[in-house]
Amino acid sequence: MLQQLLRWPVRVLTGLGSGLLALLILFEEWGWEPLQRLLARIGRWPGLRWIEGWVHSLPPWAAVAVFALPTALLLPIKLLALWTMGRGHVVLGMLVIVLAKVVGTAVVARLFTLTQPALMQLRWFAWTHAHWIRIKHAVLERARASWAWRVARVIKRQWKQRWRRR
Repeated sequence: MLQQLLRWPVRVLTGLGSGLLALLILFEEWGWEPLQRLLARIGRWPGLRWIEGWVHSLPPWAAVAVFALPTALLLPIKLLALWTMGRGHVVLGMLVIVLAKVVGTAVVARLFTLTQPALMQLRWFAWTHAHWIRIKHAVLERARASWAWRVARVIKRQWKQRWRRR
């Protein structure tokens, strides 16, 4: 009886968690390549070119440290944004969180591109990456099969057609 009673909340929480994970993955999918390319262009600037070369030549464990650095640096900023929201400045806090997410995604995407050969030398990282890719593809496949995804694609197509006509 208790198991049957708990099934509904578990399904709701699982669905909510899957939906949030799908949104996160979709954001990463949308932003990863374009933001990485933007930072690659910026990285060609004379003063920054040597930094990219240095990051690319790092040994595996140093690459892990550099790859984890943006997360560690952005955490206090996100916590400050939450504090700001708690003080009644919700829009400002949300803008800071969104900006931190975009900047963090751009930096992590570029760092991953630069450090991927070194990171993949670590067995645990290669294993984790392979599992993450598998999970990501399964979530994206499920999201793309959903009603919401199909409706969003139709709306996107309509917006593109309207934009082209103008």
